[in-house]
Amino acid sequence: MARSARQSPQQFPERETHPVDEVLPLGKLTLYGFQHVLAFYAAAVIVPILLGNAIGLSHDELVYLINADLLTCGIASIIQAFGIWRIGARLPLVQGATFTAVSPMIAIGLGAGGGTAGLLVVYGAVITAGIATFLFAPFFSKLVKYFPPVVIGTILTIIGFTLIPQALQDAAGGAQLLGKPEFGDLKNLGYALGTLLFILAVVRLGKPILSSVAVLLGLVAGTAAAWLLGDADFSAVGHADWFGVSTPFHYGMPKFEPFPILAMIVVMLITMVETTGDVYAIGEITRKPVSNDTVARALRADGVATVLGGIFNSFPYVAFAENIGLVRMSKVMSRFVVVAAGGFMVVLGLLPKAGSLVAAIPHPVLGGAALSMFGMVAAVGIQILGKVDLREERNALILAVSLGAAFLPTAVHPFFDRMPQEVRAVLDSGITLGGLTSIALNLFFNVFTRRKSTEIDWDEFADDDEPAVAEQPPHPQGAY
Repeated sequence: MARSARQSPQQFPERETHPVDEVLPLGKLTLYGFQHVLAFYAAAVIVPILLGNAIGLSHDELVYLINADLLTCGIASIIQAFGIWRIGARLPLVQGATFTAVSPMIAIGLGAGGGTAGLLVVYGAVITAGIATFLFAPFFSKLVKYFPPVVIGTILTIIGFTLIPQALQDAAGGAQLLGKPEFGDLKNLGYALGTLLFILAVVRLGKPILSSVAVLLGLVAGTAAAWLLGDADFSAVGHADWFGVSTPFHYGMPKFEPFPILAMIVVMLITMVETTGDVYAIGEITRKPVSNDTVARALRADGVATVLGGIFNSFPYVAFAENIGLVRMSKVMSRFVVVAAGGFMVVLGLLPKAGSLVAAIPHPVLGGAALSMFGMVAAVGIQILGKVDLREERNALILAVSLGAAFLPTAVHPFFDRMPQEVRAVLDSGITLGGLTSIALNLFFNVFTRRKSTEIDWDEFADDDEPAVAEQPPHPQGAY
């Protein structure tokens, strides 16, 4: 499996407390915690918006989803960073709703009839998958060797590619305009393109701290432009309550159906690999030794957060890579900063007006911002695939066939129409179908044949991404 980070506990001999465990003054905790919220916010709210719009929720229901998501994100981040018993990595890791689950949840929700009826089936699958993640966490480290770079890179590339059409649909005006003359109107495309160009300009011209919130600034600028031109409606914000609590099972008792549960367990399997990488990356950045037990505690936190998500009307959760980048740039390593950020998110989750404001973002503006985020997910997958020898026929076939399988539900909509509805809940998601295909092909080509698979060197991957905080001796380069 991925190696334990090579840091010595004596990396900071002049300190009695490791920087990760240092409690900063209140002013700094507040400032740095709010910075994490800004870096996280746009990516956090996009999952409920995409799901709610796709399955036909009303504005009020969408606002409720956004607030429930923020509330659960805050609780999950506190659990992960602060730690409770053997749950939580006790590292500066922010938890957020995973993009991996978007496409499968949409497929499950639509397959169950859409609307709140679809949400009940989604939440049944989310709760079950969270419990499975919690129970499976201690054993997962033994299985990481079955997820070499060709599988992880393929899955992340598939996630990005299969979500990009959703972003483009929003850029054209959103699902509610399909079949209408307004869909694809030049004005809609102008808002999307303008938002995207604004984000690119901020990244190109801005300082690192501005780059970390470029997507959020793009959403604000695009929405402001739409409001000035009369294409953004904020009337619902005035009617929203100032305070509201997301109650357990708000839409009714979840429904537990086998194939949606299977699809969500596959999603959590993918996120477990993602969280493992994030834990090793943050350990490398902070010089905090990472052990198998640390990974297991992080995965238990994912499982607990996901169960809470299903109970409190939210989603599956994973450690957010965006905030790992912020730790690198800011060099603020204290996990209590993330605890403070979690507190801010809980407060935001109790303010329906904030959720209503987010729900008022025009679809084209959201599409332009989402295009950059989902494209970056695909880019990370391609980066990992750069470590793979694709001249090797087996690796090339794993990538090629998995990509082909992932595009089946998107490119040929009626492909699975004649199959039972329960089976379609799994196969109608390109992420699930492509992910299962890559895992199965790796087992067929590399595991069952006892052919040695190359493991992911998370330390090397972190070094490739950005320079670490302190100077490191060069890492030996593995043959990928």
